[in-house]
Amino acid sequence: MQKLPIGIQTFSDLRNDGYLYVDKTEDIHRMITSGKPFFLSRPRRFGKSLLVSTLEEIFKGNKALFEGLFIYDHWDWTRQHPVIRLDFGAIANYSSEALSQSLADFVSSIASEQKIILEKTETPDRFSELIKKMHLSAGSQVAVLIDEYDNPIIDNMSNAEVLNENKRILHDFYKVLKVADQHLCFIFLTGVSKFAGMSLFSGLNNLNDITNDDRYASICGYTQTEFEHYFSEHLDEFARKKSLNKLELLDEIRYWYNGFSWDGSTLLYNPFSTLSFFDKMRFDNYWFRSGTPTFLIETLKKQNRLESVIEPITVSSKAFDSFDPEKISETSLLFQTGYLTIKHIDDKSIPTQYTLHFPNNEVKESLFEYLLNAYSGYPLEKEQELKQRMRQQLLNNVASKRDEWQPY
Repeated sequence: MQKLPIGIQTFSDLRNDGYLYVDKTEDIHRMITSGKPFFLSRPRRFGKSLLVSTLEEIFKGNKALFEGLFIYDHWDWTRQHPVIRLDFGAIANYSSEALSQSLADFVSSIASEQKIILEKTETPDRFSELIKKMHLSAGSQVAVLIDEYDNPIIDNMSNAEVLNENKRILHDFYKVLKVADQHLCFIFLTGVSKFAGMSLFSGLNNLNDITNDDRYASICGYTQTEFEHYFSEHLDEFARKKSLNKLELLDEIRYWYNGFSWDGSTLLYNPFSTLSFFDKMRFDNYWFRSGTPTFLIETLKKQNRLESVIEPITVSSKAFDSFDPEKISETSLLFQTGYLTIKHIDDKSIPTQYTLHFPNNEVKESLFEYLLNAYSGYPLEKEQELKQRMRQQLLNNVASKRDEWQPY
């Protein structure tokens, strides 16, 4: 069996060390041959960083890494481009000063690696100069790949002053990409949230948002077909060790982990949950416990509107539009962070209506646990005890009422 790439987000490491890779290069090929500036929003732990790393290796022309994959015979590997890859997960953002300095250091480090001398003083100007000089030096346009673009916003949702200053800094930084268009062959930004309509991107308003584009619905995550094909040996091993019927096992795994969708028809498994499940060989809440955003629970508790997490909710496409972090909608927030997903699309209505609900059992049970903790103040490790006590109290109440009732 191939090794499970838990926590591995570097495409070259994954391929060179023999880890399992679900081939997404047909979707990637479709994207990189159909335009230049793209934006994709997906929840955390959904393979976005691996996607960015894969794009980097394609544009650098590292053909050998793609042997046996779709793109191997469908890409001109003589087209090699310099790449600027920026991961905002590695950029300090706890203050505007920290963000500015960290971005300045990033631009300087890339220039040093490329042996390029920058003459400008302001970071956005130096970023623009860097792109132009990399193009001229290499003789081919530059690919810019930005991962977790929204981290400086997400990490400061509860601090309006830092949040607004970070928005200003990012606005000036991102607008360089539009000005430098002639020097760029490809732009790709990805993150959890969709801020494309905010002032953050007012200087970069030509992005092609493929978040809900059915042509790219499966570019991250595993379809049922992919799941059964690539994890066939792992499924057999799990069924054998647990003495389970394989069909029943598939149904149970589907119930727990499948169900994410951005087009209402393509259902996906979260990669982190899937890999963790086969690694640990037990059903558990892996994705939710890998880092639930504190601001999500705090926002739900503050707004005290839980209709959207109790039963399916129908919304228009406005729910998928970018949101202002200072005027956040709990429905948009839950959808963009992966706690709600598209279950059905009614495209006959005007405007189109979308039915949203939990993707699967893992997300539903886990979110209720955290909400119970937030409202009750009970430690998570004692929630099972609380649930049992509540259940017993309900049963005792029912029994008491039954004893009081006397037939005529």
